[in-house]
Amino acid sequence: LAECRVIKSSAEIEVVRYACYSASRAHVAVMKSAKPGDYEYQLEARFLAACYEKQGCRNVAYTSICACGPNGAILHYGHAGEPNAGRLEEDHMALLDMGCEYHCYCSDITCSFPARGEFSSDQRIIYQAVLNAQRAVIAAAKPGVSWVAMHELAEKTILCALQQAGILIPDLPITKFLDADIGALFMPHGLGHFIGLDTHDVGGYLPGHPQRSKRPGKSKLRTSRILQPGMLLTIEPGCYFIDALLDPALQNPETARFFVPHVLSRFRGFGGVRLEDVVLITNAGLSNLTLCPRTIDEVEGVMSGSLEWPPPTDTAPELQRAWGSFKNGAFHHEPLL
Repeated sequence: LAECRVIKSSAEIEVVRYACYSASRAHVAVMKSAKPGDYEYQLEARFLAACYEKQGCRNVAYTSICACGPNGAILHYGHAGEPNAGRLEEDHMALLDMGCEYHCYCSDITCSFPARGEFSSDQRIIYQAVLNAQRAVIAAAKPGVSWVAMHELAEKTILCALQQAGILIPDLPITKFLDADIGALFMPHGLGHFIGLDTHDVGGYLPGHPQRSKRPGKSKLRTSRILQPGMLLTIEPGCYFIDALLDPALQNPETARFFVPHVLSRFRGFGGVRLEDVVLITNAGLSNLTLCPRTIDEVEGVMSGSLEWPPPTDTAPELQRAWGSFKNGAFHHEPLL
């Protein structure tokens, strides 16, 4: 039964597509309205209202994570102990992980954006690192590829960006950082998971398939399987500055040697950035069911009101977003120019 839920039927795919379409539209509505001084629970409330009032999605797929500023370093923020009660300040990044449910099928989407509508230089560094990781995985993911290899690719891409930013020492091959599990200090979760009837759907570690790694970071992967057509997964690279991970690493000579402490200190309290899309593995590669602003120009344009959404042209076709709209209960593919 679990294996039956790994490969989705065409009908299941269309229901998930609608859930992702609805959640994408709601995320954009929140992005347009967000401003310094808002509370995290207000952002959550706007998302819930948009999903239900505009799209008919009554239920959420999971408790919304609306993490602003330093709260973005708490991976599953928003629970009863941290109930989305923080305030969005001028210099904060907002990390909003929110999805809706439609006829029992889930969406799971994360957007990150600057509170003031324009990225600072440091915010730009971290956001672009994560976006580059997402781009790399989207370009490489296809049938026959190992999901563990995709996780490693995301880690490598983020580490390269952190090295270029001066946070990690220069002139050292990225393989050295990977061998020392430095990537897991900045992305301590798995790259993504199956999605369907559950947000974290079943089938990740069934008999006859690759088993869970024991390495930091990779051990958090919810599957190690080889990709197949019909799989629905999330691609959700992230980069976070988590004191509980960085402090021990800086105190351990074996790992401290990889960091440039005075540059790293500039990002303490930053929180984090995560970008999460739901994708369908196809015979040719993948199709991205998430239709949210992703590039820096897209995010800033939507927040300023200078860019309509969906946009008139697709300036990031490499993200493989499956543009279209629902009319009379059916999805109509409408590729952009």
